Amino acid sequence: MSAIVLNEKMEKASELALPESFSGINPHNLYLYVKSAQAAMRANTATAKTRAEVRGGGRKPWAQKGGGRGRAGSRRDPSFVGGGKAWGPKNNRNYDLKVNKKQKKLALNFALNEHAQNGSLFIVDSIEIASGKTKDAAAMFKALNQRDTLFVKTVLDEQTYLAFQNIASTYVIQENELNAYLAANYRSLVIEKAVWENLVGEAK
Repeated sequence: MSAIVLNEKMEKASELALPESFSGINPHNLYLYVKSAQAAMRANTATAKTRAEVRGGGRKPWAQKGGGRGRAGSRRDPSFVGGGKAWGPKNNRNYDLKVNKKQKKLALNFALNEHAQNGSLFIVDSIEIASGKTKDAAAMFKALNQRDTLFVKTVLDEQTYLAFQNIASTYVIQENELNAYLAANYRSLVIEKAVWENLVGEAK
């Protein structure tokens, strides 16, 4: 598999072969990482009051015997309207899922290899919009002819960030923010050459 090298006009100039270590990776590594990333993004705000937390219910509703009805000790029993919730959700739950460092790297390499197979992995010398204008960033994105794109810079400067921030189908990050979830979430990937060299170096 190969990554497509683009020139300044975002046209294909050549190809770069991916390291052999990028192929033959079990896709389950990507599944585990994505599952972990999505779990970490959960708001964890769902909560319900138990019978101990619901207001009221201090008096016994009716006598224990003689009424012909079932026994009841509190109006806040889960069987009553307005009562507490039995086994309801609580917001003290920990959704974190551990993913090993090696698996994280395998997941990212698998995602990059998938992009290479689909012809959606691009390498450029530099991703920079010095003007900071959205129209210049849009022209770069349009030249790729892709539905959506993740741009990865070595260091993200303010002008480039401002240029891309209003284009809904693009997202620009710097090298240390790249992960398997983001790589898999976008249909194409544009990486600066310096970032690519670091990725390849870590894979060896």
